[in-house]
Amino acid sequence: MDAIERTRGWRDLLAEHDLVAHDPIVGDWSAASGYAAGRKLLEDDFTAVFCGNDQMALGLIHALTEAGRDVPGSVSVIGFDNIPEAAHFSPPLTTMHQDFAQLGRDAMEVMLAVLTDEEAPNPLLRVPQLVLRASTAPPPAYPRP
Repeated sequence: MDAIERTRGWRDLLAEHDLVAHDPIVGDWSAASGYAAGRKLLEDDFTAVFCGNDQMALGLIHALTEAGRDVPGSVSVIGFDNIPEAAHFSPPLTTMHQDFAQLGRDAMEVMLAVLTDEEAPNPLLRVPQLVLRASTAPPPAYPRP
């Protein structure tokens, strides 16, 4: 469900800005699958990649830099989850932060209500927050401030 929602949000936001994206490359949330996706992406022309999680972004950055692509000079990379290590990637990873502790509390409230035959609460929509770091920059064709 997380992968579907992340993909939906990514597509919706691109559509709002009249941008078109390639079909997503499906991975298994690991750095190795991000690396494999990065190797596959090298066949295409692109300036930015949104990864399903930070681990995949780590692997993707590895593949890109290994092939001589500069992150963020020629390709911006964004992850998702804001794992503690994201600030220490090279370059530090721009990512979407979500409050896992709050998501866990929301899930537990629903589960406990169901187990006690009470009406399950309708959890609030939790919107992740963008954490800007050094893995993103304007596309090379645009003037930099």
